Amino acid sequence: MTEPRNDTRLARERKLSFRAWRRGFKEADIILGNYADDRLSTMTDAELDIFEVLIEVPDQDLYGWIIERDPTPVEFQSVIMNELNNYYKKTYTKI
Repeated sequence: MTEPRNDTRLARERKLSFRAWRRGFKEADIILGNYADDRLSTMTDAELDIFEVLIEVPDQDLYGWIIERDPTPVEFQSVIMNELNNYYKKTYTKI
């Protein structure tokens, strides 16, 4: 269920979107930025918490997990990580 979008919530979404788009690794920026644009407004607060943790991971590690070049460590496996994997496959690859 989507959380109410008050000013605090909207500010958090804007901050996360900014961080998703400006990581410094272009491939990760594109995937995470577009995913954030598509999903942040419908995430629960718990999902936002997970996304916030994921975007703190170093670019090369997170990108490797997203494209499934590297296995996602157990502590980072989540519904959001699964969505990122599927988002990448659906949007950026031909399955």
